[in-house]
Amino acid sequence: MAIKIDRSYALLIIDMQNDFMPVGTLPVPDSDKIIPVLNKYIDMFVSNKLPIFATRDWHPQNHMSFKQCGGIWPMHCVKNTFGAGFPSELRIPRSTTVISAGYEYDKEGYSGFEATELNRKLEQKEVKHLLVGGVATDYCVKHTVLDALGRGLDVVVLEDAIKAIKNGEEAIKEMKKKGAKIAKIGDIVA
Repeated sequence: MAIKIDRSYALLIIDMQNDFMPVGTLPVPDSDKIIPVLNKYIDMFVSNKLPIFATRDWHPQNHMSFKQCGGIWPMHCVKNTFGAGFPSELRIPRSTTVISAGYEYDKEGYSGFEATELNRKLEQKEVKHLLVGGVATDYCVKHTVLDALGRGLDVVVLEDAIKAIKNGEEAIKEMKKKGAKIAKIGDIVA
């Protein structure tokens, strides 16, 4: 299945942050292995002058998801820390629109659309189609994709540019069932 990208497409990179890398405080297995593939997608979008968005967890120290605050996760991606930053190997261009999520202590923020400006920014750029990669397939990727589909966007999940914490296959099945397409780098043409 070939997908021809044009001005109605945007690349959305989900939560590729140091704390989700294998040495981070909340590691997603093999998350570093998708960086070279994401860089290929980034290069494709940059060379065609198409928009790139990147979500990031941007938590306060007392975020509800942290174990010490009654949540289920270790402390991660605290705003303005190294862990919340993007890995240096990921070539995020300056023109990227960065969307901070989970910045309120009492909001979960699994979806890049939850309490953020992502929807408004996509509308401003007249984006109708999203190509989505990043982590974790079974959490923030899935919730963001389902929200995007619910907003009427056409969504392509980049199978070669996602990694899961535990159950990626189930998450992919659920996203497909709701209307997401699944593709790899060879399927995308500019």
